[in-house]
Amino acid sequence: MVEEEFHPYIMFLPAKEKFDILKTIFGSEVPLKILEFSISKGVSAKIFQRELIRKLPYSNKTVIEHLKTLVRFRILSEHMEKKQIDNRVVWVKYYRLSEVGKWFAFLLAEEKLTREEKSQILRNIFRAYIRWVRKLSEKLDVSVESLRKIFTEEL
Repeated sequence: MVEEEFHPYIMFLPAKEKFDILKTIFGSEVPLKILEFSISKGVSAKIFQRELIRKLPYSNKTVIEHLKTLVRFRILSEHMEKKQIDNRVVWVKYYRLSEVGKWFAFLLAEEKLTREEKSQILRNIFRAYIRWVRKLSEKLDVSVESLRKIFTEEL
């Protein structure tokens, strides 16, 4: 589930320009290429750092720098696991898309996601957005009933 400290902005992106707009937001195409790679593996799959470095056409330093940024922005979560490689046990680093990361995946490559993946992402983001609206409405003294009325009218 999306953490409560996020400020859930909604972005309406022209379909043909979404990559360029997201590239501007991230300041580089590298994070988007990392997200595209993640999507190609599956939105819930492990994304191994070593494989990213091997597959993407960027230097180790560039990939690692952008991975750290994506983790700091909570788009990716960072993990370690033990693996047996050449009769040795080693620790390997991998990443997963967070719920927020899955939303960016949805924005970036909706057509590549399964119907179930899209449905799950939509439900999770909608729940997080509703929580944020509820808290904001309390601060602004907007009644839940008025929001419920709008919601019912629109559905």
